Amino acid sequence: MVKKGIFYYIKRDYLLYLMLVIPVVYLLIFKYAPIYGIQIAFKDYNIFQGINNSPWNHFATFEHIFSSKQFYQVVRNTLVLNGLDLIVGFPAPIILAILINELVWTKFKKVSQTILYLPHFLSWVIIGGIVAQLFSPTGMLNSLIVDMGGQTFPFLTDKYAWVATYIFVGIWQNAGWGTILYLAAMTGIDNQLYEAAEADGAGRFRKMWHITLPGIRPTIVILLILQIGNIMAINFDRPFNIQNNLVMDFGDVISTYVYRVGIQTADFSLGTAVGLFQSVICLIFLLSSNYISRKLGENGIW
Repeated sequence: MVKKGIFYYIKRDYLLYLMLVIPVVYLLIFKYAPIYGIQIAFKDYNIFQGINNSPWNHFATFEHIFSSKQFYQVVRNTLVLNGLDLIVGFPAPIILAILINELVWTKFKKVSQTILYLPHFLSWVIIGGIVAQLFSPTGMLNSLIVDMGGQTFPFLTDKYAWVATYIFVGIWQNAGWGTILYLAAMTGIDNQLYEAAEADGAGRFRKMWHITLPGIRPTIVILLILQIGNIMAINFDRPFNIQNNLVMDFGDVISTYVYRVGIQTADFSLGTAVGLFQSVICLIFLLSSNYISRKLGENGIW
């Protein structure tokens, strides 16, 4: 059998390779090219001198960061908020997907899915405005509570109440979109398993527990590993648009800290150093969670 070279396959499937050009270029420009700028973390970077001409300070930036109490506070806040998102928010799309999968009325099922997906397409700026209108001391929810004879509740002004509001809003925004992967995984489950279980007298709960959940377990494990790997990474938009000065003890996270201290004050070396530290910790968590998953007999991400 004559072995065919790579050019044969490129010529045969050239349209597929052309489709890869855009994502590959995107990765090269926005993911790999910025790696060159990591050296800013080890320099006294001056925007007028540029990266190459700025003097090296070795680990002075990291020493400054690790000696700052505020840095440890934002690391704690990031871990706490992401940890709560993992504990409370991660099961939400799984439960929601199972409930949607159990719906018999097809039209209602499609309408429900559409309604649940919609919050994902809203900008966090818009969501921040909605949160302010609903949960502020003079917002709609507190006005309703006062009209019913109660007292205003500090949804956005008390630190602990703010954390609960933050987690709830995140679940509302992401849970519907997160069901897509789980519903797709459920379509791969053999219907004969449900029929056999029903013939044995299994009810809906038993079928969900013994067939649906094991059927989507590989998907759950992979998404769990990825979320654990991002335990130190937190989006800028969500905390920035919901936080306020009264809850900064809990609301100030790594992304807002980098924006405030690294970008607004033009201390780019500090911002890069914090970002590098964050990426290294995320990599450690990702490798550790994948290793533990493989040891427990589950399929990891590699």
